[in-house]
Amino acid sequence: MSESRTTAEFFFDPLCPWAWMTSRWMLEVEKVRPVDVNWKVMSLAVLNEHRLDEVPAEYREMLETKAWGPVRVVIAAQQLHGDEVVGKLYTALGTRFHNNGEGPTREAIAGALKDVGLPEDLAEYADKDTYDAELRASHQEGIGKVGEDVGTPVIAVPGPDGDEVAFFGPVVTPTPRGEAAARLWDGTLLVASTPGFYEIKRTRTAGPSFE
Repeated sequence: MSESRTTAEFFFDPLCPWAWMTSRWMLEVEKVRPVDVNWKVMSLAVLNEHRLDEVPAEYREMLETKAWGPVRVVIAAQQLHGDEVVGKLYTALGTRFHNNGEGPTREAIAGALKDVGLPEDLAEYADKDTYDAELRASHQEGIGKVGEDVGTPVIAVPGPDGDEVAFFGPVVTPTPRGEAAARLWDGTLLVASTPGFYEIKRTRTAGPSFE
């Protein structure tokens, strides 16, 4: 008898290197557990737009000048070409932004669109608010599951008692592979589904490792 499969919703902003690390772990989880990932967009720009005066100047500049474009392009691609392109485009964007060190440039976005066979002129939506209502709705769907005190990624899965289990993270580097990925998944679900559990955290001593 085949094992029933679980759908995990993964809310990401392609600009975030830590979400990128977690997303590569989720691809490993798909290989070692009966899990299918449903990729969705959330936005650091939307999350922080009402508290820009509270964030460091360098981060504020990034939010104001770089954070809107990539998520707008992903949402436009989703609206015009379907949900199935979201995960593929995220992989192409993240590979260029993070692994290749290109950053969220217009050239990198156009190149990522080309990589997955989407029209390169979708990159023009980086400067358009055409689908901002859909972007905000997708963001709110994700952040509404965990609260405003976290960032990206947000992961949501069906819980053991039928209720949804949603959490921020995990924040991890380098990406766990194989059985290590499976253990982290099992442990994350265990603590996240514990009534009254909220947080485990320690100081980061290493940056993202884009192997």
